Amino acid sequence: MEESPSPAFGEPVLDARSELIDFQWKLAMAVSSDRCRSLKYPYVAVLLKVADHSGQVKSKSIEMTIPQFQNFYRQFKEIAAVIETV
Repeated sequence: MEESPSPAFGEPVLDARSELIDFQWKLAMAVSSDRCRSLKYPYVAVLLKVADHSGQVKSKSIEMTIPQFQNFYRQFKEIAAVIETV
């Protein structure tokens, strides 16, 4: 299984032929970096396991700020609502 780096902004994580195998998330706190000693910055780390059209499973990791994750969550709720009407 190959782990891909975080996708660039706007780059699709899944396409129409991909299958989501697993979805894991965790809330984490960045406490420091090479540029800042004290960040105390919460973020959500998401790990997706995705099978492409050939069946090869790859891991995709994404880190989001809390507002980004809340938007992500709202979009999934909207998708679920549309799927229920089909």
